[in-house]
Amino acid sequence: MRRTKEDAEKTRRNVIEAALTLFSRDGYSLTTLSRIAREAGCSRGPIYWHFETKDDLYEAVLAYSQEPLEALVAECHAMADHPIQAMDHFIDRWLSLLANDRRYRQSFEILLNKTELTDAMSRTLKRERALTQSIVALFGALIDTARTAGLIDNPGPADKLGLVSYTYLMGITQTWLFAPKLFSLKQETAFFRQQFWRLLGSQAGGGDKAG
Repeated sequence: MRRTKEDAEKTRRNVIEAALTLFSRDGYSLTTLSRIAREAGCSRGPIYWHFETKDDLYEAVLAYSQEPLEALVAECHAMADHPIQAMDHFIDRWLSLLANDRRYRQSFEILLNKTELTDAMSRTLKRERALTQSIVALFGALIDTARTAGLIDNPGPADKLGLVSYTYLMGITQTWLFAPKLFSLKQETAFFRQQFWRLLGSQAGGGDKAG
């Protein structure tokens, strides 16, 4: 019985991996369950065993591919007493995952470039918006703590600065995914971090970390 559960979980993971590859490469509309089954090396039966519809599978794919991002949010919440280090860690890890983690990168490809987000995906949209709000709130809280400690002198509202922080990272992400030859993400990470701290008016070590 234990092996059966393990085999079922392996099949589910293979289906998600196959769907992640096809959704990120060909888009949601052009990716059928039949194509996903071929990519996963199975029939459509196992797909329907685990997922009622393609929308259910799509939601599972994004949840799977964004596990590293959700873990990063949790890590930085745990570093709340050290807000500068926490934001440094978030920026470095976000860009490192984008450059080096295939499933993380593919999740952005799917959302930003390969899917028409309609009302039919309401559950997925709700989840993605909640994740976005959690990142904005995280930055807002860290900025507020840093400013209270005299480490940031930007007078703007902390929640708005949290939003600016998120859109700054998303702008880099969108630009690099659209034109990856425009710049080396790995080589420019220090520069992007430095500009982030200048944007916030940091007087802490994070602002000088890039040299």
